[in-house]
Amino acid sequence: MMTGTILDKVVRVLKREYESHNAPIVELVKASTGSIFKVLVATILSARTKDQTTASAAGRLFERISDPCDFDRLSRTEVEKLIFPVGFYRMKAKHLKELPAALDELFDGRIPDSIDDLCRLPGVGRKTANLVRAVGFGKPAICVDVHVHRISNRLGLLKTRTPFETEMRLRKILPGKHWITWNSYLVSFGQTVCLPVRPKCMKCPIREFCKRIGVKKLAVEN
Repeated sequence: MMTGTILDKVVRVLKREYESHNAPIVELVKASTGSIFKVLVATILSARTKDQTTASAAGRLFERISDPCDFDRLSRTEVEKLIFPVGFYRMKAKHLKELPAALDELFDGRIPDSIDDLCRLPGVGRKTANLVRAVGFGKPAICVDVHVHRISNRLGLLKTRTPFETEMRLRKILPGKHWITWNSYLVSFGQTVCLPVRPKCMKCPIREFCKRIGVKKLAVEN
């Protein structure tokens, strides 16, 4: 069983890998704008979409909007054109157009920081809510996307079937100090090394802990 000390070592390696590549788009939005609202919008856009596509769409959109009420001055068709070709762009345009009214009616115009409250907003699921809470507000949250789900299982840290199960399990076993960065590090790692198909195992700096290639099992003491 892997101790917290060894897990810290693995996280340090993942951090070094993360810093050697471009940060995921949502982190870049936060760093460049400091806007929680734009983090929320970029996160909604990023679902089922590559970072490069999200970055281009967000750039075009942010030339026209800076706060929720700006969506009221754009038609749904205009929003669709600005964010195309992100995945499900028509549905996302619909959700973004609904966002100002939802914020006003539910939260007096403010963006909430709790997972349950964020999930009440149009186009926001648990993954988006966790990412906004972690990146936008800097508060503890575990965002689980396909990369986090895949790599956490490959490492043998857990054995789950769905991202939701992975989130619930990580909440129990992952030390709080790693919650905010776990998604960022694993998304970057999953895009560059631990690919879903043909992962670069021979170049992997944490391969000694990978269950996929039959070495050590990564676990955390409860």
